[in-house]
Amino acid sequence: MKNCLECGDAIAGREDKKFCCDCCRNSYNNKINKDTNNYMRNINNKLRKNYRILSELNTDKKTKTTKTKLLNKGFDFEFYTNQLQTKTGKTYYFVYNQGYLNLDKQLFVLVKRDFNT
Repeated sequence: MKNCLECGDAIAGREDKKFCCDCCRNSYNNKINKDTNNYMRNINNKLRKNYRILSELNTDKKTKTTKTKLLNKGFDFEFYTNQLQTKTGKTYYFVYNQGYLNLDKQLFVLVKRDFNT
């Protein structure tokens, strides 16, 4: 007889079951997948905030905005997930699929990439 990985109760049913119920399975996986420390949690929160700001301002696939508008909403330019360097030497910064390109000191173009997954 096997025991539940979360609560330790006996498991009935299939031989390969690891949990006695969905509640224990969810609880176990939530514990494993949570942000393990404040450093990770703070970075993930900043990335989520940047993503929400870009998504809110870029309702189409491409639009323009100002640096002031981004900063007023709390955007942090130090936190992004990846960069894209174009053949012409321009660098787009992305927070997941939402990106931006600095056109000049105050003007930015916002873009949204569609990933076919």
